[in-house]
Amino acid sequence: MGGPRPPGRRPGRTSPLGPAARQPDGGQGRRGAPGRDPLARRLAEHVGTGRLLPAEGTLLVALSGGLDSVVLLHLLRFALPQTNQRVSAAHFDHRMRPGSAADAAWVRGLCAAWGVPLREGAAEAPLRSEADARTARYAFLRRAADELGAAAVLTAHHADDQAETVLFRLARGAGLRGAAGIPPRRGRLRRPLLSEPRAALEAYALRHGLTWREDPTNAEAGFARNRMRHAVLPELERMQPGAALALARFAGRARAAEGTLEARAWAALRRALEARSEGVIELARPVLLEYDAELRARVLRLALRALGVRVGAAGTRAALAFISTGAAGGRVSVGRGAEVERAFERILVRAARPPQPTDRPLRVPGTGDGTGEAMLGGRRFAVAWGTGHPGGTGHAVEFDLSAVAFPLELRAWRPGDRVALGFGTKKVKKLFVERRLPRAERTATPLVVDATGRVLWVVGVARSTHAAAGEGPAFFLTVRHVEHD
Repeated sequence: MGGPRPPGRRPGRTSPLGPAARQPDGGQGRRGAPGRDPLARRLAEHVGTGRLLPAEGTLLVALSGGLDSVVLLHLLRFALPQTNQRVSAAHFDHRMRPGSAADAAWVRGLCAAWGVPLREGAAEAPLRSEADARTARYAFLRRAADELGAAAVLTAHHADDQAETVLFRLARGAGLRGAAGIPPRRGRLRRPLLSEPRAALEAYALRHGLTWREDPTNAEAGFARNRMRHAVLPELERMQPGAALALARFAGRARAAEGTLEARAWAALRRALEARSEGVIELARPVLLEYDAELRARVLRLALRALGVRVGAAGTRAALAFISTGAAGGRVSVGRGAEVERAFERILVRAARPPQPTDRPLRVPGTGDGTGEAMLGGRRFAVAWGTGHPGGTGHAVEFDLSAVAFPLELRAWRPGDRVALGFGTKKVKKLFVERRLPRAERTATPLVVDATGRVLWVVGVARSTHAAAGEGPAFFLTVRHVEHD
């Protein structure tokens, strides 16, 4: 039941729980000794600052039964001074290998002997990958923490884990954020042993006679992380003693630098922000161009993250190149359905567009009074018409009734549309460009066109000189954008 013996374990020792488990009081008899341990003193100093662990409340330890988590639980349960903190444990069975149920039973016995409340969970079906296992495990830990009202969830990641993570990420081409490695804290999740090498945890376990469960998959050479752990890092340590701790310290420096750059990027985003609406953030291009490319990229990624979108390096490069060009308009896809659009000196960062309703133009049949609705570019317009004078709110014009060729149509702009102005005709598209209307605004700007195809009115932009109201009977149109249903 105790699994493979840890190094230094004496033959004949039958309890899987170590000396503390054999005490009738669950280990209280040896509580003073662990408190004088050098690892315990370092942890107490670390915790004493108050930055990593809360001063009171329940601490929920993620307990796999392996060396790391057993040491963490023992430290919190027996080695730290009396505090207002309560210690509980949580174990999740991924059901990925034979023997996982025995691990759960072993953990159950450990917690009973040490007087630690335990929450247990298990996958409904065997999980197939490490990624699935991690997702399921952390979801369980969140639920357990919520149920307990835990102030923090603690995992036993250590400096060797940090070194492995940094090496993997750097080998895959990670940037500064990736080089920062595993964070000591994220929300309620805390990692109080992250600065300690695994050798320090092993030494603590041996000094206090602890035993633990070994996961046999940790020794399988088929896993890249195992090769990193058993081959690459030991070789690095032989070449450069202290390499793992050096990598862990490097991650800390990278994390500090990342935090500084992130703060600068947020400040730049606030300065460049022009407007925000659902699914769109509008930025001032001249402000963005004041910053170097790295900070500009971070601002774009922050804007996308604020819209719920995370894009990769290729999408970021495409966006940077696009906003730096001389073109006054257009858009570029940056991945995950998101896009960056330029409308003159404005940059519109847009999440995936929801499906737009189909346009519904409106036909005005003749001279009688009437009302109706049109849907153009995802916007709804209320329209009224008749003889006399317009009333109410919205854009309104009057036409010379004798010069209007019915029926009229309220529709969206089409390529080739032209409107008659005092100096001749002009393409409607050119009017839009001169008025600096973004592409999205153009598709939602109604045109009033007569039966011959002549544009009589570009609503809110320009009025044609054709059929202008004179001395005779007038016919009016009023168009109002309806904000809400």
